[in-house]
Amino acid sequence: MCTANSADGSCDVRMRGERKDSVMKETNRIYPAAVITVSDKGSRNERVDTSGPMLCRILEERGYRILYTSVVPDEAEKIRSELLKCCDDLHAALILTTGGTGFSPRDITPEATLEVIERQTPGIPELMRAESMKITPRGCLSRGVAGIRRRSLIINLPGSEKAARENLLAVLNPLEHGLEMLYSEGSADCGQPAE
Repeated sequence: MCTANSADGSCDVRMRGERKDSVMKETNRIYPAAVITVSDKGSRNERVDTSGPMLCRILEERGYRILYTSVVPDEAEKIRSELLKCCDDLHAALILTTGGTGFSPRDITPEATLEVIERQTPGIPELMRAESMKITPRGCLSRGVAGIRRRSLIINLPGSEKAARENLLAVLNPLEHGLEMLYSEGSADCGQPAE
């Protein structure tokens, strides 16, 4: 189980068995992942983080290994620092942020992410917004971005538990192929039909 908000920000995880729909199915690889919650109130323990642990559970169920979680305030330097730590020090394959993607003046997660990534992956947030707008027209208001730094994929998700779940589930299946391509030495089997 993933226990977020531990003293050092790490996530204690027991590995689960292989599932039919897991990332292990095709690649025999277990990808390490990190989840960063961006919330002023959460970082001051004035609000319980429900989005971060929920994202950990979904990833674990799909065969990812959660190696790190943290809760940081809506401050650009702290967000950048956590992203760099997850990419460059921990070598997480997938890094999810939750929070800071709206219109509030303090919502700066996308801007901090853009300073860290080397290549944008615009199709991921495009799909998330398209799926969100099927549920609510307000889905178009999310400013989340996604991109690659070295061999890490960073994706911004909304802060609400419901929206974060919906957005992640919208892109989770294609992500498996994306990570396979990111970790391949040549080109992954891109000509194969999607399942």
